[in-house]
Amino acid sequence: MPPHPHRKQSWTYDTELYKRRHEVERLFRRWKGFRRVFTRYDKRDVMYGTFVLLALMVKALRGR
Repeated sequence: MPPHPHRKQSWTYDTELYKRRHEVERLFRRWKGFRRVFTRYDKRDVMYGTFVLLALMVKALRGR
């Protein structure tokens, strides 16, 4: 995470890595609308992966 701008001793951080991490966090926040993804009702990995893809397609078609 980036340091607070008023901090006396600042530290360095990778801005590109931070941007990528933020993208992943936003993706998981969008998935919260699909309760099934987080509660993991499906017992098989194939079915879980399929539902994750379905959730991504629905979000893409809705336009965020």
